Amino acid sequence: MLVLVAPGQGAQTPGFLTPWLELPGAADRIAGWSDAIGLDLVHYGTKADADEIRDTAVAQPLLVAAGLLSAAALDASPGVVAGHSVGEITAAALAGVIEDEAALRFVRPRGLGMAEAAATTETGMAALLGGDPDVTVPHLEKLGLTPANVNGGGQIVAAGTAAQIAALTEDKPEGVRRVVPLKVAGAFHTHHMAPAVEKLRAAATALTVTDPKITYVSNADGKTVATGDEVISRLVGQVANPVRWDLCMETFAELGVTTLIEAAPGGTLVGLAKRALPGVRTLALKTPDDLDAARALISEHAGA
Repeated sequence: MLVLVAPGQGAQTPGFLTPWLELPGAADRIAGWSDAIGLDLVHYGTKADADEIRDTAVAQPLLVAAGLLSAAALDASPGVVAGHSVGEITAAALAGVIEDEAALRFVRPRGLGMAEAAATTETGMAALLGGDPDVTVPHLEKLGLTPANVNGGGQIVAAGTAAQIAALTEDKPEGVRRVVPLKVAGAFHTHHMAPAVEKLRAAATALTVTDPKITYVSNADGKTVATGDEVISRLVGQVANPVRWDLCMETFAELGVTTLIEAAPGGTLVGLAKRALPGVRTLALKTPDDLDAARALISEHAGA
């Protein structure tokens, strides 16, 4: 069983789109998507600096575009798809729930709405490395923080106000080795993002939706979702609710996943899988140079 996964915000780095644009037809696809959403994805993916692509309104469309571009170049037939945070929109397109351009049109108001919500209060996120979730989660709640991403492998991402994040660095939960502030612009997947939910719900009314053609795993609870309408409903609500990637990986194991490939800009989800899914073969699509290795891995998977 092959699962294709798409990363969330924070995976982007300056210039990461440059090598992908050298693939046949890639530049034209990106240009078309840029025109459709009124955002120069080529500029932001090739020339913009880290601060520019940290902007939520820029990072989210850029990540979806890169994920779709790399998945198309791979041309695989996964049995399962899933995405972390905004990567769920990429996964929805890969599952055939919405068209690629519709995914870009949908993620644009998501990014804008979340950026607007983040601007109202100074908020942020921090990764906690190590510790026991049964100890960590109550400690975060005591500080007024939300466990916004429960990623498995001993990693939880906390979200809240800047003051709450500062308090966390001074008062780590027992067993947590480090608290690492993340380069994101707000407390995503918390109640702070509630204003963005209504914007996304309005945008969803313009979508043409079909049921998933392959197994789609939702990061809301790790459950598989059988209808397109339910996928979209979860994408809307997910903005203000925690990501349970740990439960997604548990579902991958239950489904018998043997190979996991992460779409561009890959790396984060492969790292989590290596810790939580021993025995599962993994590969991250960081540049087009990784495509041959990915295809070889898929071929081995098919033979097995």
